[in-house]
Amino acid sequence: MEGNMRRSRRLWGAAAVVTTLSLVLAACGGGSSSSGSSGEVDPNGTFTVYGTEPQNTLIPTNTNELGGSKAVDAMFAELVAFKGDNAQPYNQMAESITTTDSKVFDIKIKQGWKFHDGTEVKAKNFVDAWNYGAYSPNGQINSTFFENIQGYDDVHPADDNAKPTTDKMSGLVLKGDYEFQVTLKAPFSVFATKIGYTAFAPLPDVFFSDPKAFAQHPIGNGPMKFVSRTPNVDIKLTRNDDYKGQDKVKFKDLNIKIYASQETAYQDLLSNKLDFIETLPPSALAGSKYKTDLKDNLVIGHLLGISTIAVPYYVPGYDNLDLRKAISMAIDRAQITKTVMNDTYVPADGYVSQGIEGYRPAVCEFCKFDPTAAKAAFAKSGFKGKLTIASNADGGRKEPLVAACNSIKNVLGVECDFVPATDFGQWRSIVTGHKLTGMGRSDWSADYPSIEDFLNPIYRTGASSNDSVYSNPAVDQLLQQADSTPDKDAAIKIYQQAEDAIAKDLPSIPVWDEKGVAAKSKHTKTVTLDFRRRADYSSVEVTK
Repeated sequence: MEGNMRRSRRLWGAAAVVTTLSLVLAACGGGSSSSGSSGEVDPNGTFTVYGTEPQNTLIPTNTNELGGSKAVDAMFAELVAFKGDNAQPYNQMAESITTTDSKVFDIKIKQGWKFHDGTEVKAKNFVDAWNYGAYSPNGQINSTFFENIQGYDDVHPADDNAKPTTDKMSGLVLKGDYEFQVTLKAPFSVFATKIGYTAFAPLPDVFFSDPKAFAQHPIGNGPMKFVSRTPNVDIKLTRNDDYKGQDKVKFKDLNIKIYASQETAYQDLLSNKLDFIETLPPSALAGSKYKTDLKDNLVIGHLLGISTIAVPYYVPGYDNLDLRKAISMAIDRAQITKTVMNDTYVPADGYVSQGIEGYRPAVCEFCKFDPTAAKAAFAKSGFKGKLTIASNADGGRKEPLVAACNSIKNVLGVECDFVPATDFGQWRSIVTGHKLTGMGRSDWSADYPSIEDFLNPIYRTGASSNDSVYSNPAVDQLLQQADSTPDKDAAIKIYQQAEDAIAKDLPSIPVWDEKGVAAKSKHTKTVTLDFRRRADYSSVEVTK
């Protein structure tokens, strides 16, 4: 996620960026966890993690940024969950998900699971929650996650001024207390994976009687229960001992401590006042200082995401393929990731994150550093003027983009400046308002592990996170064809054809992937960084 758009984009606010790198990860011990602290495990201990103030109330259909999801995803359990380095999906609350055509899905849920208020989770809790999330008057950020379901357009008209004709999607039909049927507008082979995303969590009956009151004390069905939330101070959760899922936690209390400064949080971690931070501040990265600081408390992850630089078509002079090729080939990704990002990132070579099924190396032929070819393409472009790259400047965003500008300047002999935004909110307003005056940072992290999630939301005409305002009817057609192809493997091949076509157009320039480097305290015996850049709470053990 990275904004409040039609579909979710991970918000990389004060936190750092995205990425992956399976080979390096394998060399780091074959996993994304860290251990090393000695001492007896304390099942009644407290785990304190770095947090940022959530954008909204802690409701699954209204949370799509990292600050809120650290609490929401611990409180709620969906039909499907993900595990392992490649985030393999498995049935969590779902007893079974069956389909013969990838259009009609019969979903049976496990019996005996309860919300934290003691009421049983039934099929209607999913159906009601999904209808609530999709219904446009409710204004939920994640509403468009339900757009594949038949009847979505009736509860959420495309015209913002139009009124819904109903508040229930016709594609959701209850079949009993523990079974419901979902009919999609068209076959969609990714649906059974997509419903593992936060927006598809169930909500208890009490929510629908008073959503505002519920927001003050949310009640979920997940491994942890809500205790309290003090704005700009902390969010406190405690273990749900009745939880039936595989991802039970092995500590008692979770304290999400809100920080205004990543630097302050890092210093607290080094002083063992904080147990986990999922990203490191620039001061720690400089000269690889973090390696000396952290030693055995370094946590290497396996993130599924990618960093690109959007080249907006609406900026005068930028609708120029030769210019985009020149810029891309003028960026020395290997040097920047090594010397500026201190090996916490690797060069990107395509539009899909490494680790995602369907990823292929070297899809982007213009992502290789080639000064000679870059100069030739620039001369052919006829571009005159100055180039700029804009971004929020916090969380280590500025330094690599300044380096990219310098690389472009050195190779092409053209002026290139970094343009900082005041903060992340201002930055996303500029991007979504199509007010960029040059290139802009455009990062993406998987909502769920699928190649589809790296293409549709970003490169389809009119897509919510299409920062470049890119439009290619051939790409749209391929994406639509892939979406409606029932067979998963066949669909992936068509998504790859779409990626190939996008790589030829270069609407955004892939630059680097983040390995996923986090840190833990001495108090933490084990912890894993998950693919969405969060501590996997089920992996955590704290010591006495």
